[in-house]
Amino acid sequence: MEKRKNHIKDRTFEFSVKIVKFYFSLLSELRYSGPAKQLLDAGTSIGANVEEAQGGLTKKDFIHCINIAKKESRETIYWLKIWVAVKLFKHKEAKLLLTEVVEIKNILTAIVKSAQSNK
Repeated sequence: MEKRKNHIKDRTFEFSVKIVKFYFSLLSELRYSGPAKQLLDAGTSIGANVEEAQGGLTKKDFIHCINIAKKESRETIYWLKIWVAVKLFKHKEAKLLLTEVVEIKNILTAIVKSAQSNK
């Protein structure tokens, strides 16, 4: 199997696409979309910050952006836990997204630790 050149960049992009689709599916069922918008913002920000990290001018820039992506993943986890807990709209889909973002957060944590140890 061929190893992907930048697994986390691809994975966070794909996750962002899933979050956007989830958001629009929620909009069709909600009267108030505040929490869904928060989820959309945090969930898509993960990949955006990973992308920005790739263009970091220094290792410090890279680590900073990956840390922001990690923080956004934690916020995304929070919002998805709410959707899972209320069990009103698409909680099964939210559970799958929750599992995925926890894995992404763990990968980002490992990337930060590795980058910091290689200073």
